[in-house]
Amino acid sequence: MTKIEPLGAVRERVTSELRQQIIAGSLLPGDRLVERELAERFGVSRVPVREAIRALVAEGFVHFETPRRTVVRRLTPTDVKELFELREALEVYAAGLAASRATPKDLAAVQELIDRAAAATEAGDAEAITDINSRLHDRIVAMAGNSLLTEALEPVAGRLRWMTRRNEEWPQLLVEHRELYEAIASGDPDRARAHALTHVRTNYRSTVRHLFGEEAAPQSPGEASAS
Repeated sequence: MTKIEPLGAVRERVTSELRQQIIAGSLLPGDRLVERELAERFGVSRVPVREAIRALVAEGFVHFETPRRTVVRRLTPTDVKELFELREALEVYAAGLAASRATPKDLAAVQELIDRAAAATEAGDAEAITDINSRLHDRIVAMAGNSLLTEALEPVAGRLRWMTRRNEEWPQLLVEHRELYEAIASGDPDRARAHALTHVRTNYRSTVRHLFGEEAAPQSPGEASAS
Protein backbone atom coordinates (compact mmCIF):
# COMPACT_ATOMS: atom_id res chain seq x y z
CA MET A 1 0.00 0.00 0.00
CA THR A 2 1.33 3.44 -0.96
CA LYS A 3 2.25 5.52 2.07
CA ILE A 4 0.74 9.00 2.01
CA GLU A 5 3.18 11.72 3.05
CA PRO A 6 1.64 14.10 5.63
CA LEU A 7 1.00 17.62 4.36
CA GLY A 8 3.37 19.09 6.94
CA ALA A 9 6.18 16.80 5.82
CA VAL A 10 5.55 17.69 2.18
CA ARG A 11 5.69 21.40 3.02
CA GLU A 12 8.94 20.98 4.92
CA ARG A 13 10.48 18.97 2.09
CA VAL A 14 9.53 21.55 -0.54
CA THR A 15 10.69 24.42 1.69
CA SER A 16 14.02 22.73 2.38
CA GLU A 17 14.68 21.93 -1.28
CA LEU A 18 13.80 25.44 -2.47
CA ARG A 19 15.91 26.99 0.28
CA GLN A 20 18.88 24.85 -0.70
CA GLN A 21 18.46 25.72 -4.37
CA ILE A 22 18.55 29.42 -3.49
CA ILE A 23 21.61 29.02 -1.27
CA ALA A 24 23.43 26.96 -3.90
CA GLY A 25 22.58 29.43 -6.66
CA SER A 26 20.36 27.10 -8.70
CA LEU A 27 17.65 29.71 -8.16
CA LEU A 28 19.05 33.20 -8.67
CA PRO A 29 17.96 36.59 -7.34
CA GLY A 30 15.03 37.78 -9.43
CA ASP A 31 13.98 34.27 -10.51
CA ARG A 32 10.23 33.84 -10.32
CA LEU A 33 8.60 31.14 -8.21
CA VAL A 34 5.40 29.93 -9.87
CA GLU A 35 3.19 27.69 -7.74
CA ARG A 36 1.88 25.57 -10.63
CA GLU A 37 5.35 24.94 -12.06
CA LEU A 38 6.84 24.09 -8.68
CA ALA A 39 3.96 21.77 -7.84
CA GLU A 40 4.56 19.87 -11.08
CA ARG A 41 8.31 19.75 -10.48
CA PHE A 42 7.97 18.33 -6.96
CA GLY A 43 4.98 16.13 -7.80
CA VAL A 44 2.79 17.70 -5.12
CA SER A 45 -0.34 19.85 -4.91
CA ARG A 46 -0.12 23.64 -4.91
CA VAL A 47 -1.04 23.90 -1.21
CA PRO A 48 2.36 22.82 0.25
CA VAL A 49 4.14 24.88 -2.42
CA ARG A 50 2.14 27.96 -1.41
CA GLU A 51 2.99 27.34 2.25
CA ALA A 52 6.65 26.75 1.42
CA ILE A 53 6.81 30.08 -0.42
CA ARG A 54 5.27 31.86 2.56
CA ALA A 55 7.87 30.26 4.84
CA LEU A 56 10.69 31.42 2.56
CA VAL A 57 9.24 34.94 2.52
CA ALA A 58 9.33 34.92 6.33
CA GLU A 59 12.95 33.70 6.24
CA GLY A 60 13.95 36.50 3.88
CA PHE A 61 14.81 34.36 0.84
CA VAL A 62 11.97 35.46 -1.44
CA HIS A 63 9.47 38.31 -1.57
CA PHE A 64 6.28 39.33 -3.33
CA GLU A 65 7.03 41.87 -6.06
CA THR A 66 3.27 42.04 -6.64
CA PRO A 67 0.41 40.01 -5.14
CA ARG A 68 0.77 37.61 -8.10
CA ARG A 69 4.53 37.62 -8.60
CA THR A 70 6.96 36.02 -6.16
CA VAL A 71 10.71 36.16 -6.83
CA VAL A 72 13.97 35.23 -5.16
CA ARG A 73 15.09 38.26 -3.19
CA ARG A 74 17.84 40.49 -4.57
CA LEU A 75 20.32 41.14 -1.79
CA THR A 76 21.27 44.74 -1.10
CA PRO A 77 24.30 46.17 0.73
CA THR A 78 21.95 47.02 3.60
CA ASP A 79 20.81 43.39 3.86
CA VAL A 80 24.41 42.23 4.14
CA LYS A 81 25.40 45.00 6.56
CA GLU A 82 22.54 44.27 8.96
CA LEU A 83 23.14 40.53 9.02
CA PHE A 84 26.86 40.91 9.59
CA GLU A 85 26.23 43.44 12.34
CA LEU A 86 24.21 40.70 14.03
CA ARG A 87 26.99 38.17 13.44
CA GLU A 88 29.55 40.56 14.87
CA ALA A 89 27.51 41.06 18.02
CA LEU A 90 26.49 37.46 18.66
CA GLU A 91 29.20 35.24 17.19
CA VAL A 92 32.04 37.20 18.78
CA TYR A 93 30.29 36.88 22.14
CA ALA A 94 29.70 33.17 21.50
CA ALA A 95 33.39 32.59 20.76
CA GLY A 96 34.36 34.07 24.12
CA LEU A 97 31.88 31.84 25.96
CA ALA A 98 33.02 28.82 23.95
CA ALA A 99 36.61 29.39 25.03
CA SER A 100 35.48 29.28 28.65
CA ARG A 101 33.08 26.35 28.36
CA ALA A 102 34.27 24.02 25.58
CA THR A 103 34.88 20.42 26.59
CA PRO A 104 37.50 18.15 24.99
CA LYS A 105 34.63 16.44 23.15
CA ASP A 106 33.45 19.80 21.79
CA LEU A 107 36.93 20.69 20.59
CA ALA A 108 37.39 17.30 18.95
CA ALA A 109 34.12 17.80 17.04
CA VAL A 110 35.30 21.20 15.77
CA GLN A 111 38.68 19.77 14.78
CA GLU A 112 36.92 17.04 12.81
CA LEU A 113 34.87 19.67 10.95
CA ILE A 114 38.03 21.61 10.12
CA ASP A 115 39.64 18.45 8.78
CA ARG A 116 36.59 17.84 6.60
CA ALA A 117 36.66 21.47 5.45
CA ALA A 118 40.30 21.07 4.47
CA ALA A 119 39.47 18.03 2.35
CA ALA A 120 36.53 19.82 0.72
CA THR A 121 38.68 22.89 0.06
CA GLU A 122 41.35 20.78 -1.63
CA ALA A 123 38.63 19.16 -3.76
CA GLY A 124 37.02 22.52 -4.58
CA ASP A 125 33.63 21.19 -3.43
CA ALA A 126 31.63 24.40 -2.93
CA GLU A 127 28.50 22.73 -1.57
CA ALA A 128 30.44 20.69 0.99
CA ILE A 129 32.51 23.70 2.05
CA THR A 130 29.38 25.79 2.62
CA ASP A 131 27.71 23.02 4.58
CA ILE A 132 30.74 22.20 6.74
CA ASN A 133 31.57 25.83 7.48
CA SER A 134 27.97 26.47 8.54
CA ARG A 135 28.09 23.43 10.82
CA LEU A 136 31.36 24.69 12.30
CA HIS A 137 29.86 28.05 13.22
CA ASP A 138 26.75 26.34 14.59
CA ARG A 139 28.99 24.13 16.74
CA ILE A 140 30.87 27.10 18.17
CA VAL A 141 27.60 28.82 19.06
CA ALA A 142 26.38 25.59 20.67
CA MET A 143 29.63 25.36 22.68
CA ALA A 144 28.79 28.74 24.20
CA GLY A 145 26.13 26.92 26.18
CA ASN A 146 23.53 29.68 25.92
CA SER A 147 20.21 28.56 24.43
CA LEU A 148 18.95 32.13 23.97
CA LEU A 149 22.05 32.94 21.92
CA THR A 150 21.37 29.94 19.71
CA GLU A 151 17.72 30.95 19.30
CA ALA A 152 18.71 34.52 18.38
CA LEU A 153 20.85 33.32 15.47
CA GLU A 154 18.55 30.56 14.24
CA PRO A 155 16.09 32.74 12.23
CA VAL A 156 18.89 34.27 10.13
CA ALA A 157 21.17 31.23 9.82
CA GLY A 158 19.88 30.37 6.36
CA ARG A 159 20.32 33.89 5.03
CA LEU A 160 23.84 34.06 6.43
CA ARG A 161 24.66 30.80 4.69
CA TRP A 162 23.19 32.19 1.46
CA MET A 163 25.34 35.31 1.66
CA THR A 164 28.56 33.64 2.70
CA ARG A 165 28.13 31.06 -0.09
CA ARG A 166 29.04 33.94 -2.40
CA ASN A 167 32.48 34.13 -0.75
CA GLU A 168 34.66 31.63 -2.57
CA GLU A 169 37.97 32.53 -0.92
CA TRP A 170 38.01 29.05 0.56
CA PRO A 171 41.69 28.64 1.48
CA GLN A 172 41.55 31.91 3.44
CA LEU A 173 38.38 30.77 5.22
CA LEU A 174 40.13 27.56 6.21
CA VAL A 175 43.07 29.48 7.68
CA GLU A 176 40.71 31.74 9.64
CA HIS A 177 38.71 28.81 10.99
CA ARG A 178 41.87 27.05 12.13
CA GLU A 179 43.02 30.20 13.92
CA LEU A 180 39.60 30.62 15.52
CA TYR A 181 39.64 27.00 16.68
CA GLU A 182 43.10 27.41 18.20
CA ALA A 183 41.99 30.56 20.00
CA ILE A 184 38.95 28.81 21.47
CA ALA A 185 41.00 25.73 22.37
CA SER A 186 43.46 27.96 24.25
CA GLY A 187 40.74 28.72 26.79
CA ASP A 188 41.41 32.46 26.49
CA PRO A 189 38.08 34.30 25.93
CA ASP A 190 39.76 37.57 24.90
CA ARG A 191 41.85 35.80 22.27
CA ALA A 192 38.81 33.92 21.00
CA ARG A 193 36.72 37.08 20.71
CA ALA A 194 39.53 38.89 18.89
CA HIS A 195 39.88 36.11 16.31
CA ALA A 196 36.10 35.85 15.90
CA LEU A 197 35.84 39.60 15.29
CA THR A 198 38.61 39.51 12.70
CA HIS A 199 36.98 36.52 11.00
CA VAL A 200 33.52 38.10 10.82
CA ARG A 201 34.88 41.37 9.44
CA THR A 202 37.10 39.65 6.89
CA ASN A 203 34.19 37.48 5.77
CA TYR A 204 32.00 40.59 5.55
CA ARG A 205 34.42 42.37 3.24
CA SER A 206 34.79 39.29 1.06
CA THR A 207 31.03 38.77 0.83
CA VAL A 208 30.37 42.41 -0.10
CA ARG A 209 33.18 42.35 -2.62
CA HIS A 210 31.82 39.25 -4.34
CA LEU A 211 28.26 40.55 -4.34
CA PHE A 212 28.72 44.24 -5.16
CA GLY A 213 32.33 44.87 -6.20
CA GLU A 214 35.58 45.95 -4.56
CA GLU A 215 34.57 49.58 -4.04
CA ALA A 216 31.57 48.56 -1.93
CA ALA A 217 33.56 46.72 0.75
CA PRO A 218 34.27 48.76 3.92
CA GLN A 219 36.38 47.44 6.77
CA SER A 220 33.47 46.47 9.01
CA PRO A 221 29.64 46.35 8.94
CA GLY A 222 29.51 49.49 11.06
CA GLU A 223 31.38 51.43 8.37
CA ALA A 224 28.91 50.49 5.63
CA SER A 225 26.45 53.07 4.46
CA ALA A 226 22.83 52.15 3.96
CA SER A 227 21.70 51.58 0.37
